[in-house]
Amino acid sequence: MRPGERGEAVAPPRPHHAVHYINRIGWLRAAVLGANDGIVSTASLLTGIAASGASRDAVLLSGIAALVAGAMSMAAGEYVSVSAQSDTERADLAKERRAIAQQPEEEWAELRDIYVERGLSPDLAAQVADQLMADDPLGAHARDELGILEATAARPVQAALTSAATFAAGAIAPVLAAAFSPASRAIPIVAITSLLCLALLGYVGARLGGVKPLRSVARVVFWGVLAMAVTAGVGGLFGAAI
Repeated sequence: MRPGERGEAVAPPRPHHAVHYINRIGWLRAAVLGANDGIVSTASLLTGIAASGASRDAVLLSGIAALVAGAMSMAAGEYVSVSAQSDTERADLAKERRAIAQQPEEEWAELRDIYVERGLSPDLAAQVADQLMADDPLGAHARDELGILEATAARPVQAALTSAATFAAGAIAPVLAAAFSPASRAIPIVAITSLLCLALLGYVGARLGGVKPLRSVARVVFWGVLAMAVTAGVGGLFGAAI
């Protein structure tokens, strides 16, 4: 007897749709990469220039140049690399479109075999392949054969704009720290400010990605410390040699 048939109170049905994060992967990857690179590269450059004994104006000018050049470089790099991925996806889809038009039976059998390998019985796999080939054959092959999903498809413009904006947002923190700190304390102030920003970035990125933040925070802070320490060491070494 099912619940409620004897008069018992029946709890209202709970929503069964879970919250997923895969649809964020395109812009989230570009955003985290841009912001992390903006903080780490700019802070490292500033600490390296400051450690060399350069003047406060030279340090600040270097930071501003790094912000502008880095943002443009991130935009160009993301656009070129993601465009290459997008070109490959379009080429594969065009190839599948021709195959479906020229060899529909072979493409149907290919889908059926994919579903059999995933655990469906041959009869059920054939029925699924029949329905999908009748409804959206290209979409079915893109998803199940090529692994191209709408949520993760390459978007070059989105990646370029996101990376450039987040690089500039990340880089502005160490630049402002250098601008408002005394020359004698520029290195520790820039380093502490940047590490706090990196920790915040790691936390926000982890939360947006649906994972626990501790590992993400530790990862970005570790690499930030390493980058700034190495660059400051090199700056001090060459500054002493000049």
